[in-house]
Amino acid sequence: MTGPTTGAGTTSSQVLVARNAVAVVFALNGLCFATWVSRIPEVRDDLGLTNGRLGLLLLAIAAGSVLAMPTTGALINRFGTIAVTRFGLSSAVLGLVTAAMGASEGIVPLTALGLFAYGVGTGVWDVAMNVEGAAVERGLGRTIMPRFHAGFSLGTVLGAGVGALVIWLGLPMLAHLGGVAVLAFGVVWTRARSFLPVEPEPEGGHSSAWTAWREPRTLLIGLMVFALALTEGTANDWLALALVDGYDVAHWVGVTGFALFVTAMTLGRLLGTQLLDRFGRLAVLWSTMAAAAGGVVLIVYGGAVGAVAGIALWGVGASLGFPVGMSAAADDPIRAAARVSVVSTIGYGAFLGGPPLLGFVADRVGTLEALLVVAVLLVPSALVVPAAREPGR
Repeated sequence: MTGPTTGAGTTSSQVLVARNAVAVVFALNGLCFATWVSRIPEVRDDLGLTNGRLGLLLLAIAAGSVLAMPTTGALINRFGTIAVTRFGLSSAVLGLVTAAMGASEGIVPLTALGLFAYGVGTGVWDVAMNVEGAAVERGLGRTIMPRFHAGFSLGTVLGAGVGALVIWLGLPMLAHLGGVAVLAFGVVWTRARSFLPVEPEPEGGHSSAWTAWREPRTLLIGLMVFALALTEGTANDWLALALVDGYDVAHWVGVTGFALFVTAMTLGRLLGTQLLDRFGRLAVLWSTMAAAAGGVVLIVYGGAVGAVAGIALWGVGASLGFPVGMSAAADDPIRAAARVSVVSTIGYGAFLGGPPLLGFVADRVGTLEALLVVAVLLVPSALVVPAAREPGR
């Protein structure tokens, strides 16, 4: 069985092989996500949905993830990360194909069912790969989790690029999503066998999957991740539209602004590992939160030139919150699965509740000005950052 606690007999070569496997698993998760996103406009047209009804349909993904993630820690404790990753993978790719079939045939309930299955699968897959990533990080003895999340970001960039190309070529949705599903299934299923071996869970380990919900430190880390996930998710959902509405630019300019955000966030994740090892989590998290808040203010009030700098600052500022939260939740390897499951669930709650919240605010103050909610939320969130302090610092 393979799970969250690295065995004492693990060799350095095993850790390096596991590191490479986890990086690939993160990237394929991002590829699947972006592949689906690239087809959303087509899904709306094929199903004849308004934007409001499309939003309700997309909630099926978030609902599946939020329902599945709280139990994932218990599953990992019982069956290990290999089995749980493969289960999540299977549900995710089956859901993608089912959603594509439903949309292609104009059947809304079938599409919703597929998206729910995809949500369950990607949520379980997300927790399992983060637990395994934390085990690799402990095995290496240095910070690497942000680079795994950078791999996810690179997977989304690849998925978006391939999606744009195949849509331009006229490839049918079912062929596109089906092809990516087959690729992801084959690669992830195979690479997961390289995950690290583990020691048996101590007696009572299964109950920790539920008692973790009553641990103050775990919940405080979850609140921090909630705020930083909302910071990232707001840019995903609203940045391009805010630039279009607020600065009256062409749609492609708004999309370019979002591309700058994603690029800055990916670079922040790639370069942030050295900063975390040198200065520690607290200093880096406070600095990135300040950068994100300042970036948002620049976007709203800085004019065109200030907005460009603000987008880059926001991207860097949003880059490390989620991966550092995963590392902090997994500091104790024995309870890593349970705590990562809790923090992931709380973080995904931001992705579920964030877009509607910003939508209501935008209706009242304007799309661009609504982004200031992020800057305001980061101020009290900075108070809970000490919960993520590394053991021994």
